[in-house]
Amino acid sequence: PNRTLHGHPRLLSSDVYSQYESVRQGKQEIPKYFNFARDVLDKWSEIEKAGKRPSNPAFWWINGEGEEVKWSFEELGFLSRKVANVLTKECGLQKGDRLILILPRIPEWWLVKVACIRAGIVIIPGTSQLSAKDILYRLQASKATCIITTDKLAPAVDSVASQCQLLKTKLMVSKGSREGWLNLTELY
Repeated sequence: PNRTLHGHPRLLSSDVYSQYESVRQGKQEIPKYFNFARDVLDKWSEIEKAGKRPSNPAFWWINGEGEEVKWSFEELGFLSRKVANVLTKECGLQKGDRLILILPRIPEWWLVKVACIRAGIVIIPGTSQLSAKDILYRLQASKATCIITTDKLAPAVDSVASQCQLLKTKLMVSKGSREGWLNLTELY
């Protein structure tokens, strides 16, 4: 997957760089509307399916207890399409809508990010350390219509949601349920 850079054996460049060079030199078409999920992730998935590239993990996550999640490009693409469908169909989000994402760096964090890119939804990330006041400020300032968080932060969101007229959908990543919340894990 690496090539020498300018013929020098000690300087290596990746295939990504060589693809960039072909675009820069006008040898490869630049899409009119670039979408990372479609134009990169899905393209690499097609290359792997066709056997033109060995199957490598697109995503590999290991938590502190040793639990491991590993997805190929095809699996990441498939799962991100499922999450994008949840966001657009179940939640009614459209291209340009804003979504606040307050999750620890669990696999769903990446799925939601790629799904938002795929659907054209604007992602507003937040840390799990936000207080109810911080969440209220972000919801009001961003005019977000959807929030995704964990069951730990759901009570903080509920305490300020009545002050956020634009907030229509609350999604929770959890094994349990909560009144007024959709469970993202169950939906996708």
